[in-house]
Amino acid sequence: MPPEPIRFDSAGFDLQNRFQSTQTVAASPTDSTETVIATLTLANFGDIAVLGGIRLHGWAALTVGTNGVSCNLRIRKTNVSGAVVVATGATTTTAANLIVREAISRDAAPGVGVYVLTLEVGSASAGSTVSACHLGAIII
Repeated sequence: MPPEPIRFDSAGFDLQNRFQSTQTVAASPTDSTETVIATLTLANFGDIAVLGGIRLHGWAALTVGTNGVSCNLRIRKTNVSGAVVVATGATTTTAANLIVREAISRDAAPGVGVYVLTLEVGSASAGSTVSACHLGAIII
C-alpha cells in the first residue's frame, strides 16, 4: 500500500481572527463633509502576529445626494482624521444616481486595530444615502 500523501491545509488551525469584516452602515453623509460610513475594530489585534501587513477591502453602494458631482471613498486608520491607507480619488458622479465604489490596499505598517471606511460626496448640498457597505481585513 502506498504511503498517504502529504497534505497541507488549515484544518485544525483557528483563522477566524485573521479574516474580519463588517457590513454595518454607521452613517450616511449629510452634505459634502467626509463621513465615517463603517468602522472595523480588529478583535484580539494585540495578540495576532502581523508578519506581512493587513490587506484591506472596502466598498459602498450609495445614492448620491443633491448637487453631488464626485465621490471619494477612503480607508483610514482609527477615525476620520487618521492616516489614509487608500483613497479612490474624487471620481465623477451624478446626483440621485445609485453607484458603487471600491477601495483595496495593504497597510504595510499597521499599528492600530481600528480602520474606518469614509465617504465624501463633493458639492453635495443634501444627504447621500449609503444603502450597503463592506470593510474587511485579512491579517497577514
